[in-house]
Amino acid sequence: MPSTSSVSLTDRVRYRAQQYSFLLNATVLQETARRLARVPRPALSGEVMRLLRARTEALYQRDLDNVAAGLYPRELLFQIPVREYARAFPQLVRDTPRIVGRMRARDYKDIPAVDKARYPAYYRRTFHWQTDGYLSDHSASVYDLGVELLFRGTADIMRRQIIPPITRFLRDTAAVPARTRLLDVACGTGRVLQQIATAHPALRYHGVDLSPFYIKAARKRLRDVAEVSLLVENAEHLPYVDGHFDVVTSVYLFHELPRNARRNVVRELFRVLRPGGLVVLEDSAQHADSPQITSVLHGFPEQYHEPFYGEYLDDDLAALLAEAGFEVESSEPHLVAKVVVARKPGN
Repeated sequence: MPSTSSVSLTDRVRYRAQQYSFLLNATVLQETARRLARVPRPALSGEVMRLLRARTEALYQRDLDNVAAGLYPRELLFQIPVREYARAFPQLVRDTPRIVGRMRARDYKDIPAVDKARYPAYYRRTFHWQTDGYLSDHSASVYDLGVELLFRGTADIMRRQIIPPITRFLRDTAAVPARTRLLDVACGTGRVLQQIATAHPALRYHGVDLSPFYIKAARKRLRDVAEVSLLVENAEHLPYVDGHFDVVTSVYLFHELPRNARRNVVRELFRVLRPGGLVVLEDSAQHADSPQITSVLHGFPEQYHEPFYGEYLDDDLAALLAEAGFEVESSEPHLVAKVVVARKPGN
């Protein structure tokens, strides 16, 4: 478990330089892509821009403070997969004309032929206009870099804000860490599990995702994790017995689900979590917690193919968990994301 430690001045300077460099380069690349796609720049007021800058600085400071408080290790501040991104970047550049063409044509059905009985209709589309949707090795290989560029170097920082509630839970619970089971739902390429496992290597990790290609990438990424099981499964029908897990997490899943599927997934999370267990969800900010950046939130689905996002903005995650029977402990925004923490009633 992470121990309390200070963050040196050298670390703070190095960290800020790393983040500002990523911010600058990602901004240049985004502007170039926008011009190629002939997409107008979002019309954001000066007040909203100042708020976004303030939220970005607050997120950086939160990241450093979490390390200083021993909520996750210093290593995570600099755990950027440089070699992976270097390999993915040329692929992403070569793919840009196809993405732009798909965006202009609004061709969200441009995916490989798949078994329609295996994948629900809401999944068979090119989310973000990305090539092949979630249904190819190519998509899995460029996804993490694409998301990091989209969020200008803050995606991993926002993701790891789910770790402090887990650390506190493990400190407070009577469960033996080596026997604690954690399930990450919609684990994708395993980036979230990798960060949690860096902080808590003794846990028994499980992940499910609907894409076999992303699960394959996750197996490669997590090959050094001592105990990890990854399955290709639909989150609406999890293949586990009731009460099997101590902790359940999910990051950036719910905004890509229609309303009924969202509720099916939450009911499944409740079912597979043991009484007294912890659930930590992270997803896009919503109207309930971030009304000041409504213009930013509404601009996202206009630029990217996110058909369920507009309805998601009004479907508050904390209320959704409470509706399923969870006891909500906190709901907190982080830049353009939010983290909701809850417990399943019981001991």
